[in-house]
Parts: sequence; structure tokens; C-alpha cells
Amino acid sequence: MKLINATKQDLPSMMHIIKDAQDLLAAQNIDQWQNGYPTENILLSDIQNNESYIVKSDNNTPIATAMFSVRGEPTYIKIEGQWMSDNQSTYGVIHRMAVSKKFRRKGIAKFIFKQSEEFLFASKIKSMRIDTHQDNHSMQSLLKHLKYSYCGDIYLQNGDKRFAFEKLIQNHKKSRV
Repeated sequence: MKLINATKQDLPSMMHIIKDAQDLLAAQNIDQWQNGYPTENILLSDIQNNESYIVKSDNNTPIATAMFSVRGEPTYIKIEGQWMSDNQSTYGVIHRMAVSKKFRRKGIAKFIFKQSEEFLFASKIKSMRIDTHQDNHSMQSLLKHLKYSYCGDIYLQNGDKRFAFEKLIQNHKKSRV
């Protein structure tokens, strides 16, 4: 399996994977991603910014998608709590991660985190931050397993509350994923 930059040609596959994730969240009565988010235009913008990634299986089947960036996240400036690193430091962030329903529970999300963390480590970037819906217990469990620490709550631009997590990458050189 490989994590590669997504292209416009990957957009239909990415939207299908996002739909799988929306359906899973709805089945779990989680209102995350139930309002049409993320849209095709948002994913297209991620592609144009070179921040959109797709995971392809060994036979080149698209099986997951994620946005990964080191440009900072405006909603992370204010937190009810405290980040482990300061806001002046560069950090990585993962958003819009989804795995195709046929490939769930096979370590794909861990693979995305590992690849992203390895990039951060090689780039000497201190940490990775991520947020998730308070009812998304699967993601919270994954973050705990990957040694992310709960830092507090952030609020999206629309006012929705999210739990915020961070992991100091440079401190996990030998114990990363």
C-alpha cells in the first residue's frame, strides 16, 4: 500500500470513500460530516494546495483519503485547554481522513498517521495536531493508541465543538506507530 498525492482524477474515488465515512458516522448516530461536508470543492482545494492524499492498495485500488498539512489550522489558535507545543511552532495536521468500508479495521488509518509522522520527523517538525467530534469514539480510541494527548476543546468556524489532540513527534523517535 502507498500514500500518494491525490490528483483531480482521484476525486470520484475520494468522494465515494467520503460517502462511506458519512454513512458509517450516520449509522453510529454521530452528526459529524452529515451536512454535506466535506464537499467536492473542499477536496479539490486540498488537491490544488498539494495537501490531499490517497492511499492505494498494492493493486492500485483507492482505499483511503486524507488531508495533511503543515500550514497551520486557524481554528487551533484558540483552545479551551493547552497545546503541548506553542502556537508559534510549525505542526502537522490531518483532516478529512476516511477509509473505504471494504478496508476498515486493517490498519489503514494507522498507516496514514505513520506516514505523516515520518514526514514531520524527517522535517524536524515538533508535533502533529488533530481534532475530532466528541462522539467519534473510534477516532479517539485510535488517537489514544497512537499516543496522542487530549489537550482541550477547539471550535470550528461554524461554532461546532471538537476535541483537540496533539503528539510531540520528536519525542517519539523510537516509539512511533
